[in-house]
Amino acid sequence: MTDFAPLLQPDRGQPAHLLYTVRKSGFDEWFAGQPERARGALEAALFKGKAGQFALIPGAKPDDWAVALGLPEETGPWDLAGAAARLPAGTYRLAEGDAGPAALGWLLAHHRFDRYRGEAEPIPERILLTADPARIDDMVRIAGAVALVRDLVDTPAADMGPAELAHAAEAVANANGANFTVTQGDALAQGFPMIAAVGRAAIRERAPRLIELEWGDPAHPRIAIVGKGVCFDSGGLDIKPSSAMLLMKKDMGGAAHALALASLVMQARLPVRLHLLIPAVENAVSGDAFRPGDILRSRKGLSVEIGNTDAEGRLVLADALALAAEKEPAVIIDFATLTGAARVALGPDLPALFANEDRLADDLIAAAAAVSDPIWRMPLWAGYADMLKSTIADINNAGEGGMAGSVTAALFLQKFVPAAIPWAHFDTFAWRPSAKPGRPRGGDALGLRAAWEMLRTRFGG
Repeated sequence: MTDFAPLLQPDRGQPAHLLYTVRKSGFDEWFAGQPERARGALEAALFKGKAGQFALIPGAKPDDWAVALGLPEETGPWDLAGAAARLPAGTYRLAEGDAGPAALGWLLAHHRFDRYRGEAEPIPERILLTADPARIDDMVRIAGAVALVRDLVDTPAADMGPAELAHAAEAVANANGANFTVTQGDALAQGFPMIAAVGRAAIRERAPRLIELEWGDPAHPRIAIVGKGVCFDSGGLDIKPSSAMLLMKKDMGGAAHALALASLVMQARLPVRLHLLIPAVENAVSGDAFRPGDILRSRKGLSVEIGNTDAEGRLVLADALALAAEKEPAVIIDFATLTGAARVALGPDLPALFANEDRLADDLIAAAAAVSDPIWRMPLWAGYADMLKSTIADINNAGEGGMAGSVTAALFLQKFVPAAIPWAHFDTFAWRPSAKPGRPRGGDALGLRAAWEMLRTRFGG
């Protein structure tokens, strides 16, 4: 894990190179105010303040140089990420103002997933000075949480099965003094029959389990965070084509988000009683695999007809949500890489948000806007519940007709959450198909910062 703490330091007047942040709309005025030496360098670099442009400005002495960086018209957390990835090692401060939210992009530009590289190229250490030292710890924690999601999702399934996911959760629990438990074997089959059924086809070393973490004062408001931990999804007997399996190492991305959010709650000492639940399975193919047409009994007692074994994520989440609800939390948040339908509707950047309470949805949307972590609310449209009807069980796990797939998946989950408990469901991609400044191609946290901002605002006092 990248150590972000040294990269963001309080500004105590120490020597540093200046960073001039310029927008195209204000370029002419800014350019006119620069000394002749600087104007010549900027003209030679064809610098016009366009977003992403970059130019070095020489000073009077060889070591006295500065940097001009073109920014988009609207500020955001990734404004400095492009520069942070290209600058020489050294210490920097903004010529005007403070980095604010853009410090996150500065930090994450230094993150690399290099576990499998023979000799990783060292990353130059670029230190950013800030006049707002009170925010340093929080920014470093958030960067660490995003990096945790990326590292877990990027790890191949051979090295990130249910057992390894449990080890990762245990490490977070131990680091924060949380209680950690794992339920598996007969106890899992008895208490969480759908988690056991989905994961039973995997080999013994990759057996299914329910991972739990509890932390905080029991007198504080209880919150539950649930994450889908399908460590690899073959589709089961409704097997996926090979092209659809290429990214299925990321099907535990919901669990990665949930674990990272739990770590933020604990590191910030939020005054809550935290309950983290991760149903961890591999949806494999064997003679013991659950089948289309099977009827599974859920923890809640509802019977579920299996219309599609590739709709397994909602099954394991349902048992975990049922347990979370039994504790009567003040709020439940779940993350899951649940449906391709959400990606068709909203693309890779926008997690679909479903919520059974308008206030919770509004708070999450406001939090997402505040931290530039976009989400989009989708409807829990009750009229589509008929698509999940079964003639022989209480509900079918897969809607008929192929329409409204993300909505019917959310409606299935809603069956396992009492209406009195505020609940939010993020159908997130957990993956970035193409690189952007500070955001390499690969696993990514989408919706994590929005959820954290909502919890921090609501429960932080």
